[in-house]
Amino acid sequence: MAKIISPQVDFAELIRQVKQVTPEIYDQQGNYLNLMEGRWQEPGTPREFVTPIDGSVLGNLPFLDKATALRAVHGAHREAADWCRVDLDERKQRVQDCLDQLRDNVELIGKLLMWEIGKTYKLGFTDIDRCIDGVQWYVDNIEEMLGRREPLGVVSNIASWNYPMSVLMHAVLVQVLCGNAAIAKTPTDGGFISLSVTFAIARRCGLPVTLVSGSGGELSDVLVKDQAIECLSFVGGRYNGRNIADALASVHKRYMLEMEGVNTYGIWNFSDWNNLGDQLKKGYDYGKQRCTAYVRFVVERRLFPQFLETYWTAIRSLKIGNPTLVDNPTDKLPDLHFGPVINSRQAEDLDRLYTNALKTGATPFYEGKLDDSLFLPDQDRSAYRAPRALVNLPRQSELYFKEPFGPIDSVVLVDRVEELVGEMNISNGALVAAVASDDTKWAQRTAKEVRAFKVGINKLRSRGDREEVFGGLGESWKGAFVGGKLLVEAVTQGAPSELVLGNYQDATLLPEKI
Repeated sequence: MAKIISPQVDFAELIRQVKQVTPEIYDQQGNYLNLMEGRWQEPGTPREFVTPIDGSVLGNLPFLDKATALRAVHGAHREAADWCRVDLDERKQRVQDCLDQLRDNVELIGKLLMWEIGKTYKLGFTDIDRCIDGVQWYVDNIEEMLGRREPLGVVSNIASWNYPMSVLMHAVLVQVLCGNAAIAKTPTDGGFISLSVTFAIARRCGLPVTLVSGSGGELSDVLVKDQAIECLSFVGGRYNGRNIADALASVHKRYMLEMEGVNTYGIWNFSDWNNLGDQLKKGYDYGKQRCTAYVRFVVERRLFPQFLETYWTAIRSLKIGNPTLVDNPTDKLPDLHFGPVINSRQAEDLDRLYTNALKTGATPFYEGKLDDSLFLPDQDRSAYRAPRALVNLPRQSELYFKEPFGPIDSVVLVDRVEELVGEMNISNGALVAAVASDDTKWAQRTAKEVRAFKVGINKLRSRGDREEVFGGLGESWKGAFVGGKLLVEAVTQGAPSELVLGNYQDATLLPEKI
């Protein structure tokens, strides 16, 4: 029997609910609007966007031009002047009100994320739950962290599409809790509708938030360089991040630029293969479409047979398919490991990187296949890719120095510890890494030589929540670190002589505990 799209996630029904919950995000013709100058307005120039799930059209992004976006920035600047005078108790109450209303709409937001960015049912809910739980921790603990610190003013947010709630929305709510006004650009590749819903709720609660859509090339000057922007929070790739860093070189403002690196997992003198198998499966969450995904395994050569067996066993068990499909209308949504990558362009780029690696001498050792039973018979599958893995990746391969941002793993075999450390540091800095060994003391010593902000010992590391800090070393991060109290410090001003911990051009200032 052919599968069907579950009535629980029927997109037309979800949009009906959106219009019921937040009708203000539409104009009278049903076009999406931007949130600027305290109200929803400006449908802009429509730009069609499609779902990665099956290639169907979801709607039109309301793209703004530079002049209109500048109005939005200046509107946020005016709001910041008023909001900074609102006392902390009132700010806490309004953010708490927002969290309570978000909790009432978790189901809707999580299901929208499935269609917009291809998350599975479980991962969609995890994203919004982490946002709410994380901001709740800040509301409950803000007095001690904030002390006598003052807000900066307008914080601009340009973030990737992969975690619109637990990264972008979370950051915005903490920024306004600290007394700033926040402006955010919707990610062009996905998350726009769910963000419109959450920003509409925040706006109703009296929070000074602005949400605009537009191309990065059109809006970057306004959202990065304009003098009304006192702080910039960026999450994205190194190319755009470096351009932004160059643009900020002559401007004195606070910034946090989270970029990618090749996150590596080193294996030496190791035997706990069952534990590694569990980590390999966990590492494929969301098809490795995240900045903290482990995509390079640096393995002691004599251990490669055991690694290969463990990898095959773990990855062959992964289920990849359309996350909206069920056999019967009342069935639960499928428990998949991941669905599509963000769009067909990204899928094609993964193919290009893989082909280039083969042409330059890499050896494939795993090529997964999609299971036809996890798709509709005639659906568009152009954004779906099964896991693939390569060994002996040569330095002339483009993939050698690049994070694929998708389900491709690579393995480099080494014979000496010095080689292992060198290969783990191949990208001049990373967000996370891991060292696995039966000799824990050796692993802890070796971890100190790895240029990553967080290094796991026999385990994966991630961004973390609540009090856990986050950042990067080398080219993976520029500016202030975030997470825990560091996020509050990043978007506020303390004593003039106080240093804000971070990775800067002339120094790296690290927290005591990572």
